[in-house]
Amino acid sequence: MLDGGGPEDEQQLLGSAFAGLAAGVLLLDAGGRIVAVNPWAEGLLGRAAAMMVGADAHELLHRDPGGAPVPRSRCRLLAVAAQGRPAWGESDAFLAGDGRALPVRWSAAPIMSGGRTVGLAVLFADVAGSSAPITREAARVSLLEGLTERLTLVGAITEVLSETLDVEEAVDRLGPLLIPELADWVAVDLRTPEGDIRRVAVLGLAGRDFALEAWRGPLPPPTALSRSALVRVLHGAEPVVLGVREMAEPPDAPLAAVQTGFLRALGATSAAVVPLTSSRETTGAITAVRTGAGRPFTEGELALLADIGHRAGVAIDNARLFGEQRDIATAMQHNLLTELPRDPDMRLAARYQPAPAGSRVGGDWYDAFRLSDGATALVIGDVIGHDLQAAAWMAQLRNFLRALAWDRHEAPASVMARLDDAMASLTDVPMATVILAYVEKPLAAGPWRLRWTSAGHPPPLLLPAAATPSGGGARYLEAGQGLVLGAGGDPERHDGTEDLPAGSTLLLFTDGLVEIPGTDLGAGLERLRRHAAHVAGYPLEEFCDQILRIVPSGSTDDTALLALRIPPD
Repeated sequence: MLDGGGPEDEQQLLGSAFAGLAAGVLLLDAGGRIVAVNPWAEGLLGRAAAMMVGADAHELLHRDPGGAPVPRSRCRLLAVAAQGRPAWGESDAFLAGDGRALPVRWSAAPIMSGGRTVGLAVLFADVAGSSAPITREAARVSLLEGLTERLTLVGAITEVLSETLDVEEAVDRLGPLLIPELADWVAVDLRTPEGDIRRVAVLGLAGRDFALEAWRGPLPPPTALSRSALVRVLHGAEPVVLGVREMAEPPDAPLAAVQTGFLRALGATSAAVVPLTSSRETTGAITAVRTGAGRPFTEGELALLADIGHRAGVAIDNARLFGEQRDIATAMQHNLLTELPRDPDMRLAARYQPAPAGSRVGGDWYDAFRLSDGATALVIGDVIGHDLQAAAWMAQLRNFLRALAWDRHEAPASVMARLDDAMASLTDVPMATVILAYVEKPLAAGPWRLRWTSAGHPPPLLLPAAATPSGGGARYLEAGQGLVLGAGGDPERHDGTEDLPAGSTLLLFTDGLVEIPGTDLGAGLERLRRHAAHVAGYPLEEFCDQILRIVPSGSTDDTALLALRIPPD
């Protein structure tokens, strides 16, 4: 399959680009297998397309003038994919379905996407029966290059638009792909979630054209009875090309008047209006404009723009669905991150930061609550995943852990073991890492005490009051480690214990803070240790803000952290 679309997309594009072409066309993938065949090729070869698609074109068709197979090492057709350069032949034969060696002239050109060859377009004709033999120029310039350019453009648009889940970015990426290859100007109109129409971009050679800002913004509603091409397309009509005469017609609705004024301001000589469509709805429209004389949009170009409009519409719809999911998950996440308990004898602070890229929300959380025996429970956790499902799983696990920790006066390791059993039996959470810690006040003169257990989570970081800016004194608490929740249970879970010196700071965090793309976890932990020691003297709230500054650039993970400061003597 060619990059950038499935067989149905390729067949549709092939038909629209070469409707009625009196020559055979084969589309091959980079390995030389047949992807699509036009009807003229079926007739010339006496073979049904269904019998050719998927076959190796060289083995099935390519023969020398005498009808003998051509060795693969001498096949100039296959060399097109390997070398990325066009080729042609005038003395070869293709094997017809009845066993005849059909003398053909052929021309082949590579189809490029992302700087690499993803397929071949092969144009051929019967030497004996063709009244207009395929010459090198006619094949390569007027027909074959047209097909490969269109396929390459559609592949590039699909690739570029699939890389973003932001509506504004998707719109901005359309301009450089359509201008100047297909248009001099492009306007993009979108339906808002409330059903209104808004012109979100006017794109020219320099990208967004701020000299035409007046044409951007809210548009009048699309009156159903209007004859305007834009109005009809927004209501689901087929794409349409407008010439000078059609654009000069008096507008019959407010939206038609805006569009007419816009086209006149650009000096349009030809315009194509195509819908932005997805499987759910028509999300908007693209207006492509040409301003030069003698360059009207053709039916083939309109079909190509319609295909692009569909692909862009799907990308925009996906971005909107993602945005809705992100907003729901973000609201869920923040509503579940409850207010920290207040204690005059110690300070608590916490932060949650969505990922700067990717799904933005996920399964990271912090929690702190008072236990019935007077101790304070601290929790930091990370459920696998980075989406709305992960946020829902996080909510389940958080509530279970709260209930189990309150239910009995038992050690953190025992609570974690019961949570692991409950998670497997009563939830659909696949895996999670968690630290559960109890902070116990001294009964008399003596140190505060920390008891904790870890289910595969990064260890807590303890920063003494006298930590040096170079990291001296700051250390990770490695005790109490056990298996990740959901890994089949851990019969050896145990607690770690540590005295918390006066004025010290304890930091619990999720791995989004220390995972740096391209490096190991140890490097990220050391980076955090040194940075935390450097800012340990800040007030606790400011300390947390400073810690978040080292979230790795380009991270696709959310981050949670919880900090505790023991009072000085």
